[in-house]
Amino acid sequence: MRGLRDFKVPNFKFPKFKMKELSEIDEVKLDYEKIQKAHEEENKKELKNYTPTTYETMQEVFYQATKKYADKEFVLEKFDPKGKFSEIKYSQFKEDVIAFGTALMRKLNLNENPRIVILSETTYDWYVSYMTLLCGNGIAIPTDKELPDNELENVIKRSRADVVIYSERKEDSVKKVLPNIPNVKYFIKMYSEDGIDGKNVGMNYLIQEGKALVNNGDDAYSRIRVIPDEFKVLLFTSGTTSSAKGVMLSSRNLAENINAVSAYVKLYPEDRFFSVLPLHHTYESTIGFLLPLACGSSIAVCQGLKHIVPNLQETKPTCMLAVPLLIENLYRKINANIKKSKKDTLVNSMIHVTNALKTVGVDIKRKVFAEIHENLGGKLRIIVSAAAPIDAKIGKWVEDIGIMFLQGYGLTETAPIAALTPEFQPKVGSAGKAVFTAELKISSPNENGEGEVLIKSPTLMLGYYEDDESTNDVIEVIDGERWFHSGDIGYLDKDGFLYITGRSKNVIVTQNGKNIYPEEIELLLSQVPEIKECMVYGKEDEADPTNKELIISARVIPNMEEIEAKYGKEISKDEIKNIIWNKIKEVNKKLTSYKAIKSLEIKEDEFVKTTTMKIKRYEELKK
Repeated sequence: MRGLRDFKVPNFKFPKFKMKELSEIDEVKLDYEKIQKAHEEENKKELKNYTPTTYETMQEVFYQATKKYADKEFVLEKFDPKGKFSEIKYSQFKEDVIAFGTALMRKLNLNENPRIVILSETTYDWYVSYMTLLCGNGIAIPTDKELPDNELENVIKRSRADVVIYSERKEDSVKKVLPNIPNVKYFIKMYSEDGIDGKNVGMNYLIQEGKALVNNGDDAYSRIRVIPDEFKVLLFTSGTTSSAKGVMLSSRNLAENINAVSAYVKLYPEDRFFSVLPLHHTYESTIGFLLPLACGSSIAVCQGLKHIVPNLQETKPTCMLAVPLLIENLYRKINANIKKSKKDTLVNSMIHVTNALKTVGVDIKRKVFAEIHENLGGKLRIIVSAAAPIDAKIGKWVEDIGIMFLQGYGLTETAPIAALTPEFQPKVGSAGKAVFTAELKISSPNENGEGEVLIKSPTLMLGYYEDDESTNDVIEVIDGERWFHSGDIGYLDKDGFLYITGRSKNVIVTQNGKNIYPEEIELLLSQVPEIKECMVYGKEDEADPTNKELIISARVIPNMEEIEAKYGKEISKDEIKNIIWNKIKEVNKKLTSYKAIKSLEIKEDEFVKTTTMKIKRYEELKK
């Protein structure tokens, strides 16, 4: 899912691994007759979709789920940093949403589709705010909490927001922009008991007032009926290649994500999602919030990036939505510790044996790799990677240790799901296949079948906010059907699985008309242990202005931990550059000559990134 500012991966800490020998694990002593029979039964299974749900609105999802799972835990959050996780039930969530919606209508007189900005870190009051708007009057405007004050002011003004709901952490930002946004009617502070004081009011106060109204028979909020295709959510894209556009989504767009996933992946009330990505992004707010709600699952809120590992161990989730950078770093840290423990040969042999057993119907991976699983909470069964390509080797490793690895593809404009790996048809390396409600096709494919990815889907946005020209630029009507021009370059294999090879706006075109997609080269560079992060681009030849051929260049952040471990801590900048350059020369051998990297820049600060950890190329290149 494209579109997920600056992000520093935490230094994950894992203990040394002991790892049992295969001979110590009882399940390796197997009845091969039973194995063969299980394998035969497995081969008879048909690859077909599960029966999907048929929701039309998120209001429908909300009322059904909160009734069916009333007594079950829904959100787990640590409100006291030193305390334990609190559990909030579905019944309380329902009560709080209805109460808050009633108070917005009755106490603040917000009845005519108010536009409401939600500005906060991931927290229970965020979930309540968003769901209140999805099930009532109003338009939700989830906003990036990392926006600089001037950009926050711009979002509030552009969206013509009536209300700003904010957390205590964002109070200073709100106060700074307040004099410049006179049209905002109310500022609602999360977890505050303060009564109405001019434009300011506490969210807890409103919820309590709303409960009193509901208990006295006020059912105005519950009687609202959401129209499936009405404008309900406004999301400003992070703008990795251009200024942010406002994406308008309907309730149907969001509900169709749930229908789409339900056909490919089985989720259960016993599942627990681990929320680590920002909620203002549609990947997390839809697949990490609305989807578990529909399934009766629970959500554990991560306290912050540095708390990922301890929070995993405390809450024991079964599902985690992630971006490649996060998965890659978990992979590197775990494997570095395995190597440090001198268990890498053993682990590799166990992967080989357990893979062989799995092909004949016997899966003992969770038992064999129990020590790795325990470090991730012990119950993790699904990791979903989206927002950018990931090295297939890493996805394969996730599956090798017994965790289902799924990949998703989509954009804010598709709310976001357009493609997903079916759990019954895994294909590591692809971005998934079109979800059953959607269709993908490749526009003007080249000799390799590559071209721009076009998407037809019921999750496709209503359009860009107050920007018909941009909407018409990306949505083409073909035979009466709306097709979205994604701007991504890719191809489809014979089974309909999508492979993304680049971004059309990032493409480097040679003088001979050859297309070079930086992402393809970056993926190879990401496999070099001495490279932490990189960006490939074409730059002009400053030494020869008459040369119109762009020089393929790499901007690299070295992995100093790896370099110091291999080459010593007393190492100069020139030596570091030589080490990286020698590694790049090895990568160049794997590339066609016209794609070879000719220039290297060592970068000492962090890349400017979106909240889904993708490099903002246009901002980097401006530097």
